[in-house]
Amino acid sequence: MSTSSISGSHTDLSEWTLRQKIGQMILCGFEGTGMTEDLENFIEQNHIGGVIYFARNVQDTQQVAQLSEQLQQVAKRSQNLPLWISIDQEGGMVARLTEGVALMPGQMALAAGASEASDGSKSAYEASFISGQELRTLGVNMNFAPVLDVNNNPDNPVIGVRSFGESPELVAEFGRQSMQGYQDAGVVATAKHFPGHGDTNVDSHLDLPMIEHSEVRIRAVELVPFVESIKNGVDAIMSAHIYFPALESAKLPVTLSKSVLTGLLREELGFEGVIMTDCMEMNAISEHYGTAPAAVMAVEAGADLVLISHSRDRQLAAITALERAVREGRMTEARIDASVARLLALKERRGLFEARPSAAAAQEVGTAAHRAVAKRLSEASITLVKDEQKLLPLKRVKTLAVTVAAAVSSGVDETYAGPASLGAALAEHGLDVLDRVLPLPEVAASSAGLLAEAQQAEQIVIGTYNARFHPAQVELVRALEALGKPLVVVALRVPYDLLELSEISTFVAAYESRPLALQSAAKCLLGHLTPQGRLPVSLGLDYPAGWKWESGL
Repeated sequence: MSTSSISGSHTDLSEWTLRQKIGQMILCGFEGTGMTEDLENFIEQNHIGGVIYFARNVQDTQQVAQLSEQLQQVAKRSQNLPLWISIDQEGGMVARLTEGVALMPGQMALAAGASEASDGSKSAYEASFISGQELRTLGVNMNFAPVLDVNNNPDNPVIGVRSFGESPELVAEFGRQSMQGYQDAGVVATAKHFPGHGDTNVDSHLDLPMIEHSEVRIRAVELVPFVESIKNGVDAIMSAHIYFPALESAKLPVTLSKSVLTGLLREELGFEGVIMTDCMEMNAISEHYGTAPAAVMAVEAGADLVLISHSRDRQLAAITALERAVREGRMTEARIDASVARLLALKERRGLFEARPSAAAAQEVGTAAHRAVAKRLSEASITLVKDEQKLLPLKRVKTLAVTVAAAVSSGVDETYAGPASLGAALAEHGLDVLDRVLPLPEVAASSAGLLAEAQQAEQIVIGTYNARFHPAQVELVRALEALGKPLVVVALRVPYDLLELSEISTFVAAYESRPLALQSAAKCLLGHLTPQGRLPVSLGLDYPAGWKWESGL
């Protein structure tokens, strides 16, 4: 054990240096898929409290398990404390671990498939418990889920299918079940994005959104799921980089607002768990306040854990800024102590000080039993919104199948852009398919060629991807429809695509374009399964939340 090790009881802060305490309040991203001397020195010298995995850190489950074990060995040797090893593993389109695990459907898909049963929200528990078990086996002990945002804005560019839906009460119940599933599996559940990111039309990765609703409305809608999770003992809550004028007199995002984090969340709502920030390098923070100065403001506001996902320079600058703030009397060391004590108490509650399975346990993830659950939940989610010309099941004729695929990963999700396609899924069941995958940036340039190919087909299926935000997709679908051939549209992300394509006679919502969802959608299109999902959000007045074709509300 190095001389920098923290001695004595891990709950006794009397012998800790200020630098050691502040390090525990920082959650860092890093580059690479293995332990390096640089990473080891960074953790040891700065007493870092935790790390976050992104897709850039993942090769396969065995590698993740080994890396987790190596990280914990460094922390144990250097500071005699376990690390937070965190991840964004919401399921569906937002997942860093996609291969070798039982990747569960995303939240809106779960809600769509669960709405038939009176205890439907238990599917959220089932999915989260299995996902939590697999994460913990791989050494991941903190998940940034569930999303408790109430998605009631079709123009929301960042939440969408990551939400359970538009009903505050249903989001609250599904969220409670999901939170409990993770925590029962020994993984910290992090409810996000407090007090609600569902009614924005700006992505806080790119700029600072503002929600101008009254306090009455915020309490009646946005806060409802968070209040429910607090009542049921959620471990952690992540703040949103959003400005709520009704809750904050100064123009400050929630992450930097003492009136919201301390006044509302901590004091009024009685939350006693860990308050953490969303990434402090997102433009809503970094471009307006600077990452390091904002880290100090966030802790002053009431945050316990500061997330800095990318730049080592910014991570070190935040640590230095927090240390300087205490040295110069801007904040007290007692304020730091309160956060560190809260963080250590949660590490103890979730068993981080106990011995865990070694990296060899990676073989226990992605089991046949776990994958069977994911398959069942996925198949239940597919929603037939309308089939006015009775085009389903598809006829056994030559079919042009177009899959629009996001071509790049964003800051919020690692979108699947691999070889799987709706056409390939249909072909697996014997359909004669012209299979075309169309990267999102190439839709306009490829439209003429697709229209020419469509002449060879007797029917057309197109999987759209957030067409509401990409007019070229809408134009392509309308041009395909004008050919006069049977046309089926499958929304492979937000179901709101129908709002732009109301004239389409057959529309299916699949909620995601992961391979499992494509398989489930193909089975429904071919009549091997009867679509059972119900819309978790309204698509105009004709298709309200709870709708499925021919069954009414």
